[in-house]
Amino acid sequence: MKSKFSFTPEQMNTVVEDTYSKIINECNNLIMETKCPNEQIVALLSVIASNYAPLNEEKTF
Repeated sequence: MKSKFSFTPEQMNTVVEDTYSKIINECNNLIMETKCPNEQIVALLSVIASNYAPLNEEKTF
């Protein structure tokens, strides 16, 4: 069963792999240029990921 959140094998071997490589490279560049700890990169990636997270419309009180 194919998940709506999965990439095709062709995408995994092309654009996804390329994008992953670019993200890793840019994170390494940030570490080298800013001397920041890995935790700062994790925090940055978390903020970026949150922009793509579904909004939870349900409010609990």
